[in-house]
Amino acid sequence: MADLRLVVSEAATNAVEAQGAVGARDRIVVRCQVAEDRVLVEVIDHGPGFDPDAVPDLPDVETPERLRHESGLGVALMERIADEVNVESGSDGTTVRLVIRST
Repeated sequence: MADLRLVVSEAATNAVEAQGAVGARDRIVVRCQVAEDRVLVEVIDHGPGFDPDAVPDLPDVETPERLRHESGLGVALMERIADEVNVESGSDGTTVRLVIRST
């Protein structure tokens, strides 16, 4: 459950920051779907969008290099923790779909 909380928090924080950057007043949508074997969460914003392929790789947490990165690691962190991450982004906003499977 802590993993789910962390990845949803990262996605929601990114959505709030993206909309704030352009002054968007639209609602951020969070949808959840619970099944026996997984939880699917979608976070949808109306920010400026971004290029998911330009997201930096997450440095190993054991290396000093990690300390040089204050931001921009949310997607990489989500990809490390969630079982599936799908990001669709364009000029009208971003949708992040996260799947956490039950163990």
